[in-house]
Amino acid sequence: MRKIFIVIAFIVAAGAMAQQPQRVPAYKGIIPRVQPNGDTLHIYLRGDERSHYAMTEDGWQVIENKRGWLKYAKRNCKGKVVGSCRKAHDEAKRTKREIKWIKKYGIRR
Repeated sequence: MRKIFIVIAFIVAAGAMAQQPQRVPAYKGIIPRVQPNGDTLHIYLRGDERSHYAMTEDGWQVIENKRGWLKYAKRNCKGKVVGSCRKAHDEAKRTKREIKWIKKYGIRR
C-alpha cells in the first residue's frame, strides 16, 4: 500500500512540474498608476514572472512601498536595489531638485 502511494505521489509531482508555464513577458503598454494623493504616474513593466521591475516612461526604475507609493529606486551601500524616500513623478511634473537627485542616485534602465 505504501509503495502504491509513493508511486502515485511521484506521478502527481511529475505532472505538476510539467505543467509549469515558461517565461511570460510583462505587459508591454503604458500603465497609468494613481498615487495615494491622486497624482497619476505612467509606468512600464519589464521582465517576466521570475524577475521584473517597473519604470517611468523615460526609463527610471520605481518601486512600490508598503503604503502604495511608487518611489524611485536606488542602490544601498551593499548594492541592493531599494526604494528611496523620493516619490516618483512623470517627467513633466518633476522639479529641478528632483531631476538633480534622480540623475545622481536613481537607476536608469
